[in-house]
Amino acid sequence: MNATEANSESFPREALPRHVAVIMDGNGRWAQQRGRPRLEGHQHAARAVRETISHCARLGVECLTLYAFSVENWKRPRIEVDGLMQLYARSLAAERDELHRQNVRIVHIGRLSDLPADVQRELADSRAMTARNTGLTLCIALNYGARAEIVDAARALAERVRAGELRPDEIDESRLSAELYTAGLPDPDLIIRTAGEMRLSNFLLWQASYAEFHATPVLFPDFGAANIDEAIRSFIARERRFGDVPARAAQAAPPTGA
Repeated sequence: MNATEANSESFPREALPRHVAVIMDGNGRWAQQRGRPRLEGHQHAARAVRETISHCARLGVECLTLYAFSVENWKRPRIEVDGLMQLYARSLAAERDELHRQNVRIVHIGRLSDLPADVQRELADSRAMTARNTGLTLCIALNYGARAEIVDAARALAERVRAGELRPDEIDESRLSAELYTAGLPDPDLIIRTAGEMRLSNFLLWQASYAEFHATPVLFPDFGAANIDEAIRSFIARERRFGDVPARAAQAAPPTGA
C-alpha cells in the first residue's frame, strides 16, 4: 500500500459498488501537455493502473473493468498502436505475478483473435495463472467494442437457432446476456471516466443500462485512490431507482382506493 492509499477512505462493504468500470482517458493529452510523445503518456499510466487495481481490491470491490483499447483505436497512428500492443504484452508479463499474489483473477473481454500473438499469449497465461483466485476480478477490455460485442452475441444466438438448439421466441434479455463477453460478471454499478469527457465511447452499452456515471477532469496518468474514493462517495450519495420512483416520492404519494 502506498502513502496515497494509506490516507484513503474505507466504506461499508454493503454500500460499495460491486462492479466499477473505468474509461481510462487522457494519456495522450497528459503527454502533449508536457511536450512528450503520446506513447509516453500510456507508459506513465501504468502507475495509475496499479494503484486503481490495488485500491479497488483493498476496498473490497468485486469486479473492476479497465477500458484499455477499443475496436476503434486501431485507427490511431501505427507507431502508437504498435507501441501500445508492446506495452500491453510487457505489462501483463511483468505484473501478473504480483496480481496473483494479491488474489486477483484476470479475465479479458473483446475480440481476442485480432490482437497480436504475443498479447494473446500473455492474456492466456495471465488468465490461466489467476483462474482460481477469489479476490478482485480484473476485467481487461482490450480490442473491445460494445456494438461488436452485441453483434457477436446475436451471431451466437443465430447459430444456436440454426442448429435447432433454440427457438427464436426463446430469445430474451437473459439469453443475450449469457452470450456477451461479460457473461458471469455483474453489470457495472459505477462507471468512471477520466479527462472530463462525458460519453461512454462504445463501452458496456448493454451492461451499463442502470450504471451510475462519474466524470473527473483528472487525466488518467494522474488518477489514483483519492479519485476512486471521490467517485464512490458520489455513488453512495445517489439514489438508484432502476426505473422506479424515488423512495421519498413513493412514501409521500397519497393512498389510492378505499
